[in-house]
Amino acid sequence: MPTPAPTPAADSTGPSRRTLLAAGAAAAVAPTAAASGTAWAAPVTAGPDDAYDTLLARAAAQLTGGDFDAADPDFAAALKTLDAQASGWWRQLDRTADRTALWPDLSPASDPGNFGQSYTRLRTLATAWATPGTSLSGSAETADALLGALRFLHSTGYRPDRPESGNWWFWEIGAPRALMDTCVLLRARMPADDLAAYTATVAKFCPDPDRRTNSPSLAETGANRADKAVIVALRGLLTRDTATVARARDGLSDVRDNGRNSLFKYVTSGDGFYEDGSFVQHGSVAYTGTYGSVLLGSTGQLIALLADSPWAVTDPRTSVLYEAVDRTFAPVVFDGLMMDAVRGRATSREKARDHNDGAATLSHILQLASGAPAGYARRWRALAKGWIRRNDNTPYLGLVGIPALARARAVLDDASVPAADRLTGHFVFAGMDRVVHRRPRWAFALSLSSKRIAAYEAGNGENLHGWYTGDGMTYLYSGDDLGQFGDAFWATVDPYRLPGTTVDTRARADIGTGGGTGTYRPRNAVAGGAVLDSRYGAAAMELLADGSTLRARKAWFCLDNVVVALGADIGASDGRTVETIVENRNLHAGGPAPRLTVDGRRQPGHDGWSARLTDAGWAHLDGTGGYVFPDHPGRAAGPGLRALREERVGAWRDINTGADTGGSTAPVTRRYLTLWLDHGVSPASASYAYVLLPGASAAATAAWARARPVRIVADDATVQAVEARRDGVLAAHFWGPGRAGGLTASGPCTVLVRRGRGGVSVAVADPGRTGTTVSVGLPFGVRKAVRADDTVTVTPGRRPVVTVRVGGSRGRTHTAELT
Repeated sequence: MPTPAPTPAADSTGPSRRTLLAAGAAAAVAPTAAASGTAWAAPVTAGPDDAYDTLLARAAAQLTGGDFDAADPDFAAALKTLDAQASGWWRQLDRTADRTALWPDLSPASDPGNFGQSYTRLRTLATAWATPGTSLSGSAETADALLGALRFLHSTGYRPDRPESGNWWFWEIGAPRALMDTCVLLRARMPADDLAAYTATVAKFCPDPDRRTNSPSLAETGANRADKAVIVALRGLLTRDTATVARARDGLSDVRDNGRNSLFKYVTSGDGFYEDGSFVQHGSVAYTGTYGSVLLGSTGQLIALLADSPWAVTDPRTSVLYEAVDRTFAPVVFDGLMMDAVRGRATSREKARDHNDGAATLSHILQLASGAPAGYARRWRALAKGWIRRNDNTPYLGLVGIPALARARAVLDDASVPAADRLTGHFVFAGMDRVVHRRPRWAFALSLSSKRIAAYEAGNGENLHGWYTGDGMTYLYSGDDLGQFGDAFWATVDPYRLPGTTVDTRARADIGTGGGTGTYRPRNAVAGGAVLDSRYGAAAMELLADGSTLRARKAWFCLDNVVVALGADIGASDGRTVETIVENRNLHAGGPAPRLTVDGRRQPGHDGWSARLTDAGWAHLDGTGGYVFPDHPGRAAGPGLRALREERVGAWRDINTGADTGGSTAPVTRRYLTLWLDHGVSPASASYAYVLLPGASAAATAAWARARPVRIVADDATVQAVEARRDGVLAAHFWGPGRAGGLTASGPCTVLVRRGRGGVSVAVADPGRTGTTVSVGLPFGVRKAVRADDTVTVTPGRRPVVTVRVGGSRGRTHTAELT
C-alpha cells in the first residue's frame, strides 16, 4: 500500500529522547504567592546568581548522578557501561583539523540526522568526563576535544542562519536538548562566546515550549511540549535569564494559550492524558509507552530541577500527572516491561525494546516520587520495587544509568518499602482503543483501532511491517516468559500472522519508508468495551480491512482465568484465503522445544512440522497455557485449525531503516509455534471461537474443555455473548437490537451482568459511540437500584430494564448495582 501522508503532528524520536538520563532527587514543591494573571505561578523576580548556580549544579547532577559509591557493585557496573560507551566514541572521534564529520558513520555533519546524533554522542562523552571514576574523568584533553567538536558542529551543521531541513525534530528537540545538556556539564570550561553562540542557536530553533518553530501556527502538545520546556529552562539557566526560565515553567501549563495545551489537564480528544487512563500523541496514536513516558520524564525532571527556586512549578493541577502514574502507566507495565500495545512505531526499534521503555518509565516514576506528596510516593516506590524484584530476565539495575540507579537502590534498600504484588483488574482505555486484563500470574492486552484511533503509525523508516498491529492483536504476558516480545519478536515474527488478528493473506508493501510519519485510521466506529466490578470485561471491534473487502465482527470476553475470543460475519470476495491467528508464540533461540499437546496427543517438536487439526477440541503449549476450540452457535463445518513450528530468520533492519533508530542487518533467528484458523478462500458469514487459558496445565486444559464452564451463548452478526455460570456472569456485545441468554438490547452496546449473593452488577458501554440511549433488559427480576451512575435509569420488576444515556460518554462504562 502507499505510504500514508504525514500527519501535522508527525515527528521522529531519536535516541536522545529515549535515553535521557533521568533527573535527580527533587525537593517538595512549595506553593508561593500568585503572579499576576496566573494564580498558580511562582513570582518572576530577578534570579540571584546563587539560584542559577544552584540549579545548574542540580541539572549537572541529574546527568551524572551526583555522589555515589563507585566501589558498590551495582554502581561499578553502571560506571563501567558508561565508560565503555564513552571510550568507544572517544576512540572513534575524528580530531583532525580537516575533518568533515566527527564520526565516519555520521557524515556529512551538515545533515540534521547526523549532527543530531553527533550531539548525543558528545553528551555521552561529556557525562563520562564529568563523572568520577571513568577513564575520561576530568581529562583536559577530553574537555578541549569536546569544546572543539562543539565549535565544529556549530560551524558545519547547527547554527542560526541555516533553515530547517529534513526532520524538524532534530532541529527543535534532539540537537538542542543534547547541546544544552553538554553545555551544562562543560559550563565551567566553556568560553563565554561559545556559550553565547550555542544558546543563540537554540533560541532560534526552540525559543519557547509553545509552538513548532517551522510551523508557528502549530501548538506543541504532549511529550514535545515537555521536551521543549526542559530545553528552554536549561537555556535560561545558562544565559541567566529569568524570563526564559519562567517561560519554560509556564509552558508546562500553557499560560500563553490559557491552558489549552497544558500538560496538567485531561483531554477528550487529541493529544494528552484522558481521565480513563489513555494517552494519545500525534492526534490518534496510543502512545503511553513512549511519548507518554517522555512527557512523564521531562515534566518530572523540570519539576525537580526548579523546585524551591523562584521558578518552582506550583500549578495545583500537577495532580493530573500524579494520577497518571496509577491510572495511565501502572496498568500497562508488567514486571517492568512496557506493553508493546502502547509503544506505537517504537516496537520496531532494536535498541528500545519493551524492557528499555519499561525501565525508562520506572525511572521517571521514581524521579517524580522524589517530590510528590507522600501518599503517592509511598505507593509508587512499592510498585517499582515489585517490578524490579520480579524481573530477572532483563534486570532493571543493568538497564539504567547512575542517576536512576541511585533512586532505585534507595528503594530496594529501604525495608519500610514493601514490594507491591502484580496489579490485577480489567482496564478499558476508551480514549485510545486499548484493553488490558490482568490476573495474578499473567496479563492480556488488546490493540484495537477505529476511525478515532490509528491502526498503526509508520514513517521515517520505522515500523515498516506494522500493518496488522491495530487489527485486534492480542498480547499475552506471563511471569514465566518475560522475554516473549522483547527477545527479537518484532524482527522475526511473521507480520502477517499476529496473534488475535483476522487477515486477508495478500502480500503487503513496506509502509513508512518516506520522510515524516503517518497514520492509518480505518473506517469502523466500534472499538472498545465495558468493564464490570473492575474484574471482568468485554470488548469488540468491527474489522474493515485496509485494501481488502475483508469484514469481520470480533469480540473478546475476559473472565477470571480465561479469555474467550469470538468472530462472526467474516466475509471477503478477493479470491484470497482469510485466516484468524490464535497464537504465534516466540519459543526463543535455544533450549528444548516446548511441548505441544492436542487432545491429549503430543505433537512433533521439530522445526518445519505443520498439521491440519480440523477436529481439535483443545491444545496446550508448555510454558504458555491452553487453547480450547468449542462448538458454538452458528458454527457449521467450522474453520480448520492449523499448526506450524518454524525457525524464522529476520533482521531489525527489515522493519526499521530510520536515520537514528535503524536496526542492524545481522540475521536473527527465533523459533515459533503458530496456531491459526483457516476460513478458506473468500469466506462468507464465517465465524470462529477459541478460549485462551493462560498458565493452565495440559490436564487443566483438558478438564476445562470437558466441563465448559463458560458457555458461548451467541456468535453471529447481531450479538456475540458468553455465560460463565460459576461466576454468575453474562456478557454480550450487541451489534444492533437483539437478544442473547435472556438479555435484550435496544441497540448497539456492550453489556456485562453479574448476579451473586450480594446482588446484581450491571455495566454498559457504547464502544461505537453512535447511540444516544440504549435500553438493556435483564433475564431475572430485581427489586430496586442500590446505586447507579447519573446516566443510568433502572425500571425494576420481574423484567427489569436498565436505560443508559450513552450519548457523549465517549465509550466509557456506565454501571449500576441492583438487588
